[in-house]
Amino acid sequence: MLNKREQVKDNNNKKVTGVFQRVSSEKTFKSKPDICFDICYKHKGKLYWEKIGWLSQGYSVKNAVDTRNERIRSIRKHIELPRENQKAPLFKDVAKKYLEWCKDNKCRNGYDERIRYEKHLEPRFANKRLNEISPFDLEKMKSQLLKSELAPSTVKHVLILFRMIWNKALIWDMWKGENPVKQVKLPKVQNERERFLSFQEAEILLQALKESSLIVHDMALLSLHCGLRFGEITALRGVDIDLANGLINIADPKNKTSRKAYITKTVKTMLQAHIPENREDFIFFPRGEKKQITHISATFHRTVKELGFNNGITDRRQWISFHSLRHTHASWLALSGESLLVIREALGHKDFTMTKRYAHLGADTRKQAATRLEQAFNKGKESNVVHLNEQ
Repeated sequence: MLNKREQVKDNNNKKVTGVFQRVSSEKTFKSKPDICFDICYKHKGKLYWEKIGWLSQGYSVKNAVDTRNERIRSIRKHIELPRENQKAPLFKDVAKKYLEWCKDNKCRNGYDERIRYEKHLEPRFANKRLNEISPFDLEKMKSQLLKSELAPSTVKHVLILFRMIWNKALIWDMWKGENPVKQVKLPKVQNERERFLSFQEAEILLQALKESSLIVHDMALLSLHCGLRFGEITALRGVDIDLANGLINIADPKNKTSRKAYITKTVKTMLQAHIPENREDFIFFPRGEKKQITHISATFHRTVKELGFNNGITDRRQWISFHSLRHTHASWLALSGESLLVIREALGHKDFTMTKRYAHLGADTRKQAATRLEQAFNKGKESNVVHLNEQ
């Protein structure tokens, strides 16, 4: 049993700053009660206590004073304290483990997570302990990213990535602290695209791409005709293409649900030139390298700019991007009278929330359907009229 903690005094009977002792009522040393020495110091507005050791173990007031002075110097020089090193892991260590986990559990083997981490989180938090990262730090990052004209949806994904890394630290028992992102409001995202290409604009774009880069043209054609995402296109391997039945097997799309895409005649002709000898190889790959393409070619953006498709448009949601090709595919389906169920299945949406944006494009089709229904009803009504004099 230890008695109450008392501040140590020097030979001049002056209290020694931050050094305390606790006298044992049971343990003895050299026929006297043993003494345990403690120190305290402030760090980041908090008071920390640290046990130094017992007199019987060879510790003394001098050891306690020296240790405390060492802690103060470390704080002033922003050097990690031993207690922090034991309690909180470095953010980069947790992130490394998380990104390894992503390779087997996320789309595109965690490519998107890795890029977001390297571009936005690593420069800011890699060498910080988890207990050194505050909601203010995350708010500051959010503000900087938004001011750099990064899309709100991208900033949101970065914050979500941070949340996922921290939560995995909790699940893997690497850390117990509360996730600071809980106190950060995620950016409001309004990125529903309304603009899509007309048939004429699509033909102009494809022709211009064909003159610049055949591979970019072919990838754009596949998105326009089949509604594939960029990541789905780059992940395609020879084994995923069934030319005999006119099908593409999309095995690892964004929402982790496999689906089939139907091949048009134009796409079939194009794919025949890309089927690799080794069916496990990628359909599209960088020149001279049989590996997966990881980013949209600058050729696409340059071509769109040269064609002036985005001239005078300030709203990013209305810009023509590679993703606009998939949106165009869905819009064409809606305009041709296809149901939202067909569009949903073609795009691989989990529910109708995303698909509903195309509902207004089928307004004329539904009006025509209502007119046909009315005509059928009236015709049927007339044919079933029973006159009294006929009974």
